[in-house]
Amino acid sequence: MSLSGKRILLIIGGGIAAYKALDLIRRLRERGAGVRVVMTSAAQEFITTLSAGALSADHVFTELFDRQDEHDVGHIRLSREADLLVVAPATADLMAKLANGHANDLASTVLIATDKPVLMAPAMNPRMWAHPATRRNRATLQKDGVIFVGPVRGEMAESNEAGEGRMAEPLEIVAAIDALLDVGPKPLSGRRIIVTSGPTHEPIDPVRYIANRSSGKQGHAIAAALARLGADVHLVSGPVG
Repeated sequence: MSLSGKRILLIIGGGIAAYKALDLIRRLRERGAGVRVVMTSAAQEFITTLSAGALSADHVFTELFDRQDEHDVGHIRLSREADLLVVAPATADLMAKLANGHANDLASTVLIATDKPVLMAPAMNPRMWAHPATRRNRATLQKDGVIFVGPVRGEMAESNEAGEGRMAEPLEIVAAIDALLDVGPKPLSGRRIIVTSGPTHEPIDPVRYIANRSSGKQGHAIAAALARLGADVHLVSGPVG
């Protein structure tokens, strides 16, 4: 599905997965979408507004009380002009703010002010994702209509950490956006499908293993196509570029 003419407001939270948001911007624009970006102060510790602005070809919004941005109540305008709000990475903090109605910065205020669909791609340490407070907030947000993609299992940025908490890959997020904005027929609606993709390592012994060099492109494309047809797709991916 082409996203030509669709307007996406991407809210980038603070976390190491913020670098994936830059690839997400690129992939959305390749499909014809217009992308505007809101960055939290924490996100700016990981990536720059210059990078996000260059890829989106638009101004990057960062401050609630910026005189230039708020002269026409910018946080309301941003939410009204978008077809969809995407939060990637969605941190535990952003989830908690929206679930509890807090609006103390631009990102959280835009989320509270919108009546458009919201898609969240969580990314956090597995222990944070498993915490009862995060589980409660996710349940509240789902009840309120927020759509979630991921997180997925895998290696964390922290040394020797693995588990459920990695942000979904940009292609999987794009597939979810396609599904949300596509009003066409969905013959696979109600079907749950697992797609495995990317390189694998099968240990022979503690030293040796058998591996393949799969790029994951075909598997990701299949997952995206299935999602566009209405399937609930869970993508299990090895490390891909």
